[in-house]
Amino acid sequence: MNLQLKDKVVIVTGGSKGIGLGIVESLLKEDAIPVIVTRNKASVIDVIEEYKEQGVDLFYTLAELTDPVQCKEAVQAVIDKYGRIDGLVNNAGVNDGVGLESGDHEGFMLSLQRNLVHYYLMAHYALPELKKSKGSIVNIGSKTADTGQGGTSGYAASNGGRNALTREWAVELLPYGIRVNALIVAECYTPLYEKWISTFPNKEEKLAEITKHIPLEKRMTTAEEIGDTVVYLLSNKSSHTTGQLLYVDGGYTHLDRSIG
Repeated sequence: MNLQLKDKVVIVTGGSKGIGLGIVESLLKEDAIPVIVTRNKASVIDVIEEYKEQGVDLFYTLAELTDPVQCKEAVQAVIDKYGRIDGLVNNAGVNDGVGLESGDHEGFMLSLQRNLVHYYLMAHYALPELKKSKGSIVNIGSKTADTGQGGTSGYAASNGGRNALTREWAVELLPYGIRVNALIVAECYTPLYEKWISTFPNKEEKLAEITKHIPLEKRMTTAEEIGDTVVYLLSNKSSHTTGQLLYVDGGYTHLDRSIG
């Protein structure tokens, strides 16, 4: 479909693998210009080389997003390259298992930096360009803010913060015509998910136990499905949608999981 995103410059944090890469691929299908911001040089080089073989030149910048200076430099690198920013997808983060019992002050604060603070920093530094372009922001969130998970206080708190910032920014940026929405993920099979599921001795049984509770089609959400919804939220096809938390999760968060 044509979402009128051709040549639109969109920053995607954590865009070299998993959900972030799914978003990048959906943007490319719409002829947009995704820019990957990541700290993972090995994974981004693999992506860049793969697309180069297909005749696509992807731009990326390396940044440790827990460092405010590197966040600012990453945004500036995009401006220096393209002279504009039309969209920002805050996606990078990690479910780092900083719990109430198992964690401590230092670990909790680091989890907030890994999962929440850079959402603010990237939006703050990109804002002058987003004002010019009347661009939009999409924050990727997790069901943990709604359901809890256990043993992951830092990540759950960060996702609650992402939801709150989405609505706060939607209000603050109304005068500039900048729309801000969040896409909430539940069970999506990514390299990080694979790493987590592999910690169980009965990996396949554990996976089957999870997927049987996903109401729609008893399967995981794909990164492509998330990416396609993100590009819709970035586009003018969603021109009167702002301040919304959109759940792309097969009904996992809100529907009765005993259905079927």
